[in-house]
Amino acid sequence: MRPRILVTRPEAQAAELVGLLDARGIEGVSVPTVAIDADASGPEIDAMLAGLAGADWLVLTSANGAEALVARLASSGDRLPEGTRVAAVGPATADVLAVAGIRIDHVPDDYLTVAIADGLGDVDGRRVVLARADAATPDLHDALLARGARVEEVVAYRTVEGPGSSRDRLQSVLQSDLAGIAFTSGSTVRGLTRLAGGVHRSRARTLPAFCIGPVTAAEARQSGFHVAAIASIHTAVGLADAIAATIAPESS
Repeated sequence: MRPRILVTRPEAQAAELVGLLDARGIEGVSVPTVAIDADASGPEIDAMLAGLAGADWLVLTSANGAEALVARLASSGDRLPEGTRVAAVGPATADVLAVAGIRIDHVPDDYLTVAIADGLGDVDGRRVVLARADAATPDLHDALLARGARVEEVVAYRTVEGPGSSRDRLQSVLQSDLAGIAFTSGSTVRGLTRLAGGVHRSRARTLPAFCIGPVTAAEARQSGFHVAAIASIHTAVGLADAIAATIAPESS
């Protein structure tokens, strides 16, 4: 019987990780503990785009934010200003932009949000626009401020932590045989904790947690989970590799 991992990613992104796990001999069981609402932020993105001329950098910190930006550009027929450089947190975010024909000027070697700041060069006095989730941590904002940047933030999408549609499914899956839980953001940790009350939350905390990066791992530990592994490369592939190396080393 193949080991089974609970995948907490948003519905639209879960299939990637489930497929990667399957290729490594592991069954991924998808129960989204967060949902993405990009439509609610449409007016905010439109307003940001209308005033983007003159900005030195536009920074996208997730594939969800990139998709929301691309959707609004397609809807309006607008283009990003020629003089505004674009940074993406990692390859998944960059891929979304590249498919839409948007030039990417910087992707950090270390796929952590705060690592973006190191690659933007001298930002003292320069205008940097961050398109982020409503639940994003302040680390990047603070790092840029410390470098003297004039930082503006726009909510590119809203994260619904603990969507009610997942509650019954989650509680059912938590009663089954699981080898661990895969977390891809702090929001997925908080969403699971919100959905799994009482005995189900206690059961979840007995399972090994596999995290896509150190920020997610810190949230998991704070929420009472034992972190069994952290992906060395902070991508879905890296997470799948970390899970396989821990619970199915013969297939990794």
